[in-house]
Amino acid sequence: MSTGFHPSATGVTAEFDAAEVSILRSLADMILGLVEPGGTSEDPLERALSVGSSEAPEDPALARLFPSAYADDEQAAEFRRFTEAGLRDGKRADAQVVRETAVVGTIALTAEQGRAWMRALNDVRLTLGTRLEITEDVHDELAGMPEDDPRYPAFVTYDWLTYLQDTLVRALW
Repeated sequence: MSTGFHPSATGVTAEFDAAEVSILRSLADMILGLVEPGGTSEDPLERALSVGSSEAPEDPALARLFPSAYADDEQAAEFRRFTEAGLRDGKRADAQVVRETAVVGTIALTAEQGRAWMRALNDVRLTLGTRLEITEDVHDELAGMPEDDPRYPAFVTYDWLTYLQDTLVRALW
């Protein structure tokens, strides 16, 4: 079982067993599938500039990952049009770093890779938290949840990811 992240001379280290690596890769794949490239304009210049859709996501998890920047719908749509494609690219790149560096045994990440992990873990936690309707009372809910509750594995995974993210933040700073 992972003891979390620890600082190293070049970044951070952590140790994972096969089950943990499988979970991490699966969650990275989930994010890769969820934030696949958004639609772009038919205009060649807009496609070259990664101008995307101005439509707010209907999926609650995507709405959490890509929240509206403005209360005004028109301003929010315009901002989304020019930023979401780049944000999606960044989230995919971060998830890909996790996918590629999560291996059984000790992993050594550079500080840059550690920051990518931190962002990817945050994306996974936001997605799971939205899907599970997790509140700030998650620890109390988990403590009172029977292990045969079908939500139990997901809640335990969420809690483990919170721990990993916390140790990673502490190790990087």
